[in-house]
Amino acid sequence: MYTTRITTMALVLTMLLNACKENKESHASYYTVNSEKSSIQWKGSAPTHYHIGTFNIEGDISTEKEMITNGEFTIPISSIINTDLPEGPNQELISHLTGPDFFNLALHPYAKFKITKVTPLTPDDLSNYNITGDFTLIGQTHELSFPAKIELSDDSLKTTASFTFNRLKWGMESFNNPNEKLYILPNIEITLDIHSSKKD
Repeated sequence: MYTTRITTMALVLTMLLNACKENKESHASYYTVNSEKSSIQWKGSAPTHYHIGTFNIEGDISTEKEMITNGEFTIPISSIINTDLPEGPNQELISHLTGPDFFNLALHPYAKFKITKVTPLTPDDLSNYNITGDFTLIGQTHELSFPAKIELSDDSLKTTASFTFNRLKWGMESFNNPNEKLYILPNIEITLDIHSSKKD
């Protein structure tokens, strides 16, 4: 009798655990970034001028009960382009940006961002969530947090955001002296436009 009760309890617990697991899995959804539709726009500024351009982005996102739970993104540094200069100066700028003074493509071909937390905000036209994660750039990883607008539908997820980050925190320290001829401001402006499609 005692053995029968233990066996019955074990079966009940197993069924409950499996039911909880199935319920949890039934709410999970997975999305892949559509690299052709998505972009990261950057803007780097000096006191008297600025340059703008874009990066490509790749990655995957997980959601549960209409909330983002995980996300990992890769930014190929080789995808950087400039959009405000003619072809000759454009190529010169890109060579400089991908060199040792800035992104150092030869040693660090990718930047990465891994979501660690997504928290709701009072919604407005520009944002409804705050995204926090670990951002890796030129070999250094530090926390990065920014407000974003997340729009989730049955088969797609769109994320837009505009924010700045201080390049000095990640060790990108070239042209940081205001008394030198070329002085680049520490903050880089970023605009995200990320479109993700639900996996089958």
